[in-house]
Amino acid sequence: IGACSVEALLHLLPQLLWFYCACRTAGNMSSVSVPPPKCLQKPLVVPHRHMFGPGPSNVPPRILEAGANPVIGHMHPEIFEIMSDIKSGIQYMFQTQNNMTLAVSGTGHTAMECAIFNTVEPGESVLTAVNGIWGERAAEMAERIGARVNTIVAPPGGFFTNAEIEQALSKHRPVVFFLAHGESSTGVLHPLDGIGQLCHKYNCLFLVDSVASIGGAPLYMDQQGIDILYTGSQKVLNAPPGTAPISFSERACQKIFNRRTKPVSFFLDLSWLANYWGCDGKPSRVYHHTGPVTAFYSLRESLAVLVEEGLEKSWERHQKVAEYFHACLENMGLKLFVKEKKARLSTVTTIVAPHGYDWKEITTYIMKTHNLEISGGLGPSVGLVLRVGLMGCNSSKANVDMVLAALKDALKHCHKSKV
Repeated sequence: IGACSVEALLHLLPQLLWFYCACRTAGNMSSVSVPPPKCLQKPLVVPHRHMFGPGPSNVPPRILEAGANPVIGHMHPEIFEIMSDIKSGIQYMFQTQNNMTLAVSGTGHTAMECAIFNTVEPGESVLTAVNGIWGERAAEMAERIGARVNTIVAPPGGFFTNAEIEQALSKHRPVVFFLAHGESSTGVLHPLDGIGQLCHKYNCLFLVDSVASIGGAPLYMDQQGIDILYTGSQKVLNAPPGTAPISFSERACQKIFNRRTKPVSFFLDLSWLANYWGCDGKPSRVYHHTGPVTAFYSLRESLAVLVEEGLEKSWERHQKVAEYFHACLENMGLKLFVKEKKARLSTVTTIVAPHGYDWKEITTYIMKTHNLEISGGLGPSVGLVLRVGLMGCNSSKANVDMVLAALKDALKHCHKSKV
């Protein structure tokens, strides 16, 4: 190499070094700016717990195994057959012959919105019975779509007489009257007999929330004149949260399919859902949304479990276990929040928060020490109660004894003020 070439190379060296480094950097540089999260490089670990709060409940192995079946298409004929089985199971559970019976893809809140969004148009009058959080939520949902909402209000732990309901129906002339059958925030089981007939007298649809009660307390949709009834999968049915059975009477369907305006929600539009679930009599089903197929497997299995036990036996079992639990609590010196025995919900028991204790310390201690969930109040019952849910497979005397032992231990070890 001549001197001239060496000098030239020395002159070019800085540029060559820069080019080399640039190439190295470009080779190492990633196209993503956010690195892979280390937490997702670890295996999933979920503890087993005794789920004795107001929901969700424990899911038995049989139902978990059903949900682990292979995923197939949400429009495959096998899925439509499973959906048909679910529809039949819901009709049995609700005690209805309504053709417009299905399961909404979502929790009980989704079914509540489905019921209200389809039956109510802006400017129409709605009446809600508020004796806990669910009446409050129904009122807010109706307000959000422009309804004129009126309420009748009972104190937490209370309920309404039919005379009070008729007075409000006569005054406000609503198109829909909402009532929670099982008010899980307060532990009240509201009597239903005669209310449907009152609603129809005033040309009003009777909408009932049975999320906390269905399968655990007697309910007869057709016989009791209920026009829209819904529940959730995660309580007495012991299925994972995510599907919500719902049924509409012929009267409700006439109101829905003769509306002046489209429902505010496309996802919850009953005309689409009716087609997807094969409730509209049309020869073919049109894609609306991707149904949660594995959740359908679980829901079908949970309904099969209920069918095998039988509704009446399930109602009887929940009632006997609740009575046993209530008697034991009173023997411990604890007070039940709902004073009238006939109005006590058999699935969710509300206990007056023990005087001198911090309710949160009690629930935290029980979770930490006994791996067992019970909860405090919700909405208007916050700070007033402890809530214990014994639903479906969890409703047994053995589980009552487990809860009682945990409560006794907590009251022994948690701090009690002298005031």
